[in-house]
Amino acid sequence: MGQKTHPYGFRLGFTKTWNAKWYAEHRNYRDLLKEDLAIRQAIRSRLRDAAISRIEIERSTNQATVTIHTAKPGVVIGKGGQKVEELRQTLGRTTGKAVKVNIFEIRYPEVDANLIAENVAQQLERRVSFRKVLKQTVQRAMKSGAKGVRVMVAGRLGGGEMSRREWEREGRVPLHTLRADIEFGRAIAKTTFGTIGVKAWIYRGEVPPPPRAVAANAPAAASRPLVAPSPAPAAPVTSPAVAPSGTGAGSA
Repeated sequence: MGQKTHPYGFRLGFTKTWNAKWYAEHRNYRDLLKEDLAIRQAIRSRLRDAAISRIEIERSTNQATVTIHTAKPGVVIGKGGQKVEELRQTLGRTTGKAVKVNIFEIRYPEVDANLIAENVAQQLERRVSFRKVLKQTVQRAMKSGAKGVRVMVAGRLGGGEMSRREWEREGRVPLHTLRADIEFGRAIAKTTFGTIGVKAWIYRGEVPPPPRAVAANAPAAASRPLVAPSPAPAAPVTSPAVAPSGTGAGSA
């Protein structure tokens, strides 16, 4: 059996970072985790059509900073920033703390795995053929600059009695390479004949490792080359000129 590993959890601390950045003691951890879940649920329920990819939460002593990555920032902001202010007040009442909301725009939604999965789920809910959806989604992502795409759907595809799993892939998606920049997203399509799960993987290329830093107090010998330099070539030795026999000054 294959051991499935989440692409983000596999790369945490190496090429990926956490979506929630805060620290709590054992007695407070459960309450803060519930607050995070409530914040994410409130945002996604109020902004279902805003094409939200991910939500990052960062906490300080008396303030929480929520960063929303979306492909439609105008829908999140609203007219004159009215929706953002209402959302901030709602999150403040939910957490009981001051909440700051930041909005980042996703300029290439065709290469975002979460948005791809949600788009496929919405089309499946409109009863579009899953094969057509998979092919079009993969081709659109490859044209947008992705180096590899894989999209998989599972469930009662096409209303069949037996659930099955179908997937489409183009390019390469190295899941076991830690340096690989893999975007992963999933969504659920709620159809009349059951739920269909959607998963998407996007490969954007390899992340170069950071350069090794040399410590300031490192010994000088550590920076010397391991191979000793070759000695300079010796100067050629020239023998003194010898006069030929019989040509001396005293010869007659």
